[in-house]
Amino acid sequence: MFSTSIVFQILVRPCSNGEGVFFYPQSPKARSIVGKRYRTDYHFQPPKNWINDPCGSMYYNGVYHEFYQYNPNGSYNPNISYNIVWGHSVSMDLINWINLEPAIEPDTPSDISGCWTGSATILSGDQPIIIYTGLLDIQKHQVQNIALPKNRSDPYLREWTKAHNNPVIQPVVPGLNSSQFRDPTTGWIGPDGLWRIAVGAELNGYSAALLYKSEDFLNWTRVEHPLYSSNSSNMWECLDFFAVLPGSGGGLDLSSAIPNGAKHVLKVSMNCTDDMYMIGVYDLKRDAFVPDTVLDDSRLWPRIDYGNFYASKSFFDSKHGRRIIWAWSSETDSSSDDVAKGWAGIHSIPRTIWLDSHGKQLLQWPVEEIESLRTNEINHQALELKKGDLFEIKGIETLQADVEIDFELTSINDADPFDPSWLFDTEKHCREAGASVHGGIGPFGFVILASDNMEEHTDVHFRVYKSQQNYMVLMCSDLRRSSLRPGLYTPAYGGFFEFDFEKERKISLRTLVSWEALSFILLFTA
Repeated sequence: MFSTSIVFQILVRPCSNGEGVFFYPQSPKARSIVGKRYRTDYHFQPPKNWINDPCGSMYYNGVYHEFYQYNPNGSYNPNISYNIVWGHSVSMDLINWINLEPAIEPDTPSDISGCWTGSATILSGDQPIIIYTGLLDIQKHQVQNIALPKNRSDPYLREWTKAHNNPVIQPVVPGLNSSQFRDPTTGWIGPDGLWRIAVGAELNGYSAALLYKSEDFLNWTRVEHPLYSSNSSNMWECLDFFAVLPGSGGGLDLSSAIPNGAKHVLKVSMNCTDDMYMIGVYDLKRDAFVPDTVLDDSRLWPRIDYGNFYASKSFFDSKHGRRIIWAWSSETDSSSDDVAKGWAGIHSIPRTIWLDSHGKQLLQWPVEEIESLRTNEINHQALELKKGDLFEIKGIETLQADVEIDFELTSINDADPFDPSWLFDTEKHCREAGASVHGGIGPFGFVILASDNMEEHTDVHFRVYKSQQNYMVLMCSDLRRSSLRPGLYTPAYGGFFEFDFEKERKISLRTLVSWEALSFILLFTA
């Protein structure tokens, strides 16, 4: 007998358009096919063409800089033709962006086949510097290069000059696969005053974060042991390594002394789908990262995000004393559709990221600047829905929204038992336990991006399970009915998280809808 009802509290704040969306398709043909209807309205996206990984970001002299992998020649994957560059945009508020000419292009022997991902660091003396991966040839042999701004008095740092001694790091390591050696991290300073970076690599068939030291960021020496390595996979890319203080919403600057009690996070990207992380300590004596927990199966590692979120990169925002992270969200359209549209890929909303008070989990929230886009709100309080109930949110006049929903459970007695094997493939469980499959508690959630007859829609829903120690909540974002168009990638994303319902019965969710085709928001239980 289903006895649990859900009390909803929903706050919908329609959003105005940011100016950083650049509604300029590549050609009149693309405009006629797509127009601005299918572009996002406040996620970061250049005016046209292909975009993928964030290369690095920084806040410098009052300006936010976003560097990213970009194809200047079209909306197809540039790694096919080996011409990827570092795109460059600037902003004063992380919302409205000015598109600039590429910062780095493949025009020297050490990057002639492509300028791949890297990072930006601000050295002592207020000197910005970029370190990035260059491709030497079509076999994708990889080296690391340096670039510096040509004119630091230019507030936008439009032009960059490559170091005369590039490549500054070469894959001369026994057992190293030279085609799997890329994506250097932002630099940090060790207790000896030397700069350090880590580079993702395949070493003797294992994943490794190779560690390098330098006095001047131009001449590098490899440390004999990796920062960290694992046999969980054969390659880590898009590394990120940063310090966090448990329970503090503030960020830490890696170019300064790290306070006592700080933890470190090693983030790795794997399989072109997952951004995983480990929390631990940076052992200064050993010059090595030591995870608090070692899990042999990487499928059990925590993820930065359980949706379409890859190659994330964080940076310290000195303006607000916070750490900000964002990532690439790839297209679900076919390659031919991307070419017809004239664009492909976006970046996620920038998020503030910090460590929870227990020192075990990273927490995130959209940067506060997003709230400047909010307009008149729609507010519903104490909506009680029982099994099978639906409630449509009406009165949304604009087509973008910032939605906050609280789900409060009146009872938790009906929770189904939790099976730990589900953790190995949460997406599979979301597919099998979809929004139409009844459970003890759930599914409950909401529907967005829906056609009038519900033939097309995306649902976000929750289920509650009882484990031996606590309650486990499954959150799913199911795209399988998001479009009737054939040939699209429409997965069901999902992830589990622990929840102590003895202390709190309320699950809170914030959803940013940034698309012209928002039709309605529908709350439901099933």
